[in-house]
Amino acid sequence: MGKFSSLAVVVASLTAAAAQTYQRLGACPDLGCVLPPDQTDFLPGQYFDLRLEIHAPVNGSEAFNNGEPDENFSVTIAKEGDEPESIAEFFDVAEPELEKWDFKWYEDLFAKDAYTPSVVNVASKIYRRIAIHEPGNYVVTLSYYDGQTTTANWVVRPLATRKKAKNVILFIGDGMTTNMITAARLLGHKSINGKYQSRLQMDQFPVVGHQMTHSLDTYITDSANSASALYTGHKSSVNAMGVYVDSSADHFDDPKVETIVEMLVRTWESAWGAVSTATISDATPIALTGHSRSRYAYASLVDQGLNSVTNYTWTNHNGPDVWFGGGAEQFNPGSGSYQGKDYYEEFANAGYDISLNKTSLLELGNSSRALGIFCQSHLPVWLDRNVFKENLATFENDPLGSTDAALDLPGLKEMTLKAVDILHTRGGDKGFFLMSEGASIDKQMHALDYDRALGDLLELDDTVRATIAHLEELDELEDTLVLVTADHGHGFDVYGGVDTKYLSSQETDREKRRAVGTYELSGLSQYTEAVDGVSYGTGPNFPVNWDPRYTLAQGFSANPDRRENFRVHKTPREVVASTPGFDEEDMFVNAEDSPDGFVVNGTLSVTESSGVHSLTDVALFAMGPCQDTFGGVYGNVDVFFKIASCLGLARPDDKTPDDPEEGPCEDDD
Repeated sequence: MGKFSSLAVVVASLTAAAAQTYQRLGACPDLGCVLPPDQTDFLPGQYFDLRLEIHAPVNGSEAFNNGEPDENFSVTIAKEGDEPESIAEFFDVAEPELEKWDFKWYEDLFAKDAYTPSVVNVASKIYRRIAIHEPGNYVVTLSYYDGQTTTANWVVRPLATRKKAKNVILFIGDGMTTNMITAARLLGHKSINGKYQSRLQMDQFPVVGHQMTHSLDTYITDSANSASALYTGHKSSVNAMGVYVDSSADHFDDPKVETIVEMLVRTWESAWGAVSTATISDATPIALTGHSRSRYAYASLVDQGLNSVTNYTWTNHNGPDVWFGGGAEQFNPGSGSYQGKDYYEEFANAGYDISLNKTSLLELGNSSRALGIFCQSHLPVWLDRNVFKENLATFENDPLGSTDAALDLPGLKEMTLKAVDILHTRGGDKGFFLMSEGASIDKQMHALDYDRALGDLLELDDTVRATIAHLEELDELEDTLVLVTADHGHGFDVYGGVDTKYLSSQETDREKRRAVGTYELSGLSQYTEAVDGVSYGTGPNFPVNWDPRYTLAQGFSANPDRRENFRVHKTPREVVASTPGFDEEDMFVNAEDSPDGFVVNGTLSVTESSGVHSLTDVALFAMGPCQDTFGGVYGNVDVFFKIASCLGLARPDDKTPDDPEEGPCEDDD
């Protein structure tokens, strides 16, 4: 078997360290890969798959061993203080078959521009559905190529077997940052002499923490792997959920990790549900049950949501008790649904009551499982559903697949309150878990449509307020851990005020910029000042005037070229467009967007049509049982471990406990 020369070792290590834009395999800086990788934490008893790969690059800077991977590799595991054992012996499983494949990747942008990919041959094994029940530190050592090793240090967190919260409600404001929360507060709540006369519901939570959102192989995350971190306690790669991404071609054979709802159903037989203003197959809701490297495998992921993983033996989550959102494309029979099936019918055959509009949603009983799909694609945003209602007629989003507009639409509050009623009834003494997502905070920030994003943030806060009141009515508030957080952030902030009338009246961009006031010229919010003839009927905690003369100077740090006039956009915003004579992907300022504004130069590639995520930590607000464990600064994976500890999911075995109060509680938080 070939050996690295000292020069080859240096070259390989430099290449691995320098790999930035592209990576051979994110969790595998060496030619031997252990997935889950180094620095992984597990909950005791949490099921996972273990993938081992040996890479043999054929060409490029890492070329080694004539492209022949070591098929005779070996692997051991040892708990700290114990002797190493083979994986098969330690987990008492059969030795899996050897797998072989190849893949291609680009080492950098120069290689991609030249269309010169590096080819890698692979030898691999995977051990499926294994678990470690005993807390402690473990070392996995992969040996290959006559003396090369890759080491993964794992930590199995302490046991926590007593259920301290009967229920958990996790509100996720997708992309929601502290800066956005501050801006939304300014829009919806009146202040006098610098003091707010009312506050957001989030402001009134007793505990606030911050979570770091880094993904496995980059410090900027997306909604799939960030949601997966919250739900599994394991980091993953961009676009992946419930798996560690391997190098095989199959999007559904990657090593899986068990999610919070899979463990909750397996351990306590509790009820669970998801509510979102996005498609129900979108990253945040579907990651509760999804196991794939590709968040875009929507149809297959919907099938997993109903039927669990079916291509390998895995935990059966029994299907959601409540699933409310958009995304009818994956339910109507045809090219968008799994195997072309009618998934309304599939859910009905599984015993679900089906709702396709707000009227039928509110008429649902509380004893049966419920599916509510209210439109194609994502739900129209709060601002269009409540203020600029004429926009609804322009959508071709009927949930049955026609080009008609879906007009009888629920909001996040209606969906969430109905979900709580159903889960409260169906969960009974065994409790429930609910994830409720304000999805278009993120989607409208991507579009640089700040008012629509902040409107959805205010809707989320209004939903939190109503849910807390409803839990009190149900006598469940004291037994329910309520969390409000985000999955990642955007580089958004408010930096002053704008006289939009003056801006519009000026001729040149440089003259228009004088309308932006900073510091003492910022002024005060006019969004809470009533104006004769302007009334939306949206109640307290929302602006009484969405289009005042003096608005917020707000913007992004990572954005395409755009034009800003800082006024509310009465139709959904599109900041860029393609231009005749240029490449279709080359984006320019949209001449129809904010025509009386001034141009703001972008900071991204000219092929980017929207804003992108940022590095910022995001806030987490907590109330209820275990609330004190959520203070401080921690990683996104720690949110999972804190919830799991509160739910008593850290088990010394895989047996269903007889009593939620059984066993000692050893907290790791």
